[in-house]
Amino acid sequence: MLKKVLSAALLAGCAPFLAGCASTPALAPITVPDKLQVASTQVLTLEAKATGVQIYQCAAATADASKFEWHFVAPQAELYDLHDNKIGKHYAGPTWESNDGSKVVGAVQAQSKAPDADAIAWLLLSAKSTSGSGIFSQTQSIQRLQTLGGAAPADGCDQARLGQQTRVPYQAVYRFYSAKS
Repeated sequence: MLKKVLSAALLAGCAPFLAGCASTPALAPITVPDKLQVASTQVLTLEAKATGVQIYQCAAATADASKFEWHFVAPQAELYDLHDNKIGKHYAGPTWESNDGSKVVGAVQAQSKAPDADAIAWLLLSAKSTSGSGIFSQTQSIQRLQTLGGAAPADGCDQARLGQQTRVPYQAVYRFYSAKS
């Protein structure tokens, strides 16, 4: 009986924390900074939520090879539609791949600091290439917005950890734009 009471108390105490971990960014209207705005000749074709990790590797610091810092390697995330159905994945490139087989590879055009200091930057990307005939095949621009988490660790990278990787959880909203018809 005591075991059941303790288990229930533990679960009740952890519920708010677990709910926060499982939540995804709200898809309420987002105030997009001017430098991340998409051309008026484009229209929103898809808004997707991403949940995954940003992968970093411990390496020599760019400015001083005698020091060490976390360098970004790649994202690894699942993409979900507004009804929480898995619709694709996001990985190195950066590449977004839909379950329909279409892909878009992006190139960063602009960035803006996220409102949350522990979150990765908000981005505007242009499509470097597309493939397939599905949802991503006509993409011209991508916005990464409403980021949570994903920033490189502030410490833990030193000579002993050189070459090691760490995976930092993150969430974001990605918006995909194509030419107006």
